[in-house]
Amino acid sequence: MANSSFVTEFLLMGFSGLGELQLVLFVVFFTLYLIILSGNFIIISVILLDRSLHTPMYFFLCVLSTSETLYTIVILPKMLINLFSVLRTLSFMSCATQMFFFLGFAVTNCLLLGVMGYDRYAAICQPLHYPILMRWRICAQLALTCIVSGFLISLVGTTLVFSLPFCGSNKVNHYFCDISPVIRLACAETYINELVIFICGVLVLVVPFAFICISYGFIVHTILRIPSAEGKRKAFSTCASHLTVVIVHYGCASSVYLRPSAKHTSGKDRLVTVTYTVITPLLNPMVYSLRNKDVQMAIRKMIAKTGFSPKTL
Repeated sequence: MANSSFVTEFLLMGFSGLGELQLVLFVVFFTLYLIILSGNFIIISVILLDRSLHTPMYFFLCVLSTSETLYTIVILPKMLINLFSVLRTLSFMSCATQMFFFLGFAVTNCLLLGVMGYDRYAAICQPLHYPILMRWRICAQLALTCIVSGFLISLVGTTLVFSLPFCGSNKVNHYFCDISPVIRLACAETYINELVIFICGVLVLVVPFAFICISYGFIVHTILRIPSAEGKRKAFSTCASHLTVVIVHYGCASSVYLRPSAKHTSGKDRLVTVTYTVITPLLNPMVYSLRNKDVQMAIRKMIAKTGFSPKTL
């Protein structure tokens, strides 16, 4: 290995074979990027400015929107540059940095969705104890735990990948530095590293998702005992937005990370990855603004203060 030529930069090949279609993709992804930034910025601003939304549920939504925004910033700007660039290179350290922050925010989002499931359980199944169970100090501790845990797990995953020697091809068959396409370029045995990464993936995806399913099992049982149809509808509506985001996020991430490693990244994998790196951050503000009357009301109030008519919404 001492005489080998080690890789100092990676070449991102994700969109290299699309030809003229790259211009169309640039317009589409740039538009989606602007919508993601503006949508999440509106959600964050409304929650911070409207005192009626200063509740645990919207606090976690604000943290999630912030994480989703930063998560998108890690991936999309470089992806947009690569769609116009002939030389799609990324230095060794830049690739490791991108992977670290991508995984950090991605894992944080998974853990936050689990905490938001617990918040809905406490609100619906334990309404009398809810102010104690979800007091502000506990909410802050839960959010901080999600963030710290997310980046510690990311540090483990990134270290396991970039501690390997890279002395062969530098062509990453993806549009960003994801774990699977990068680790395949290592010129050493990767079984142990991939096994540890897979176990981390199970802990990050399966455990929170199972926790969410159990929480919603209790929630459904409680809601079905509510005598009025209006009460049932209102209780279900508070959970619908969260469930929509959970299904898309965990479904897409699990299909890529919870399966045996293949030798090549398929077009299907890249399509699924686009879904959870672009569509999920886009879905979050849209779902919570279109389906949530409290957020809609807060947005109308904020727009009314600026001098625009809320009827335009």
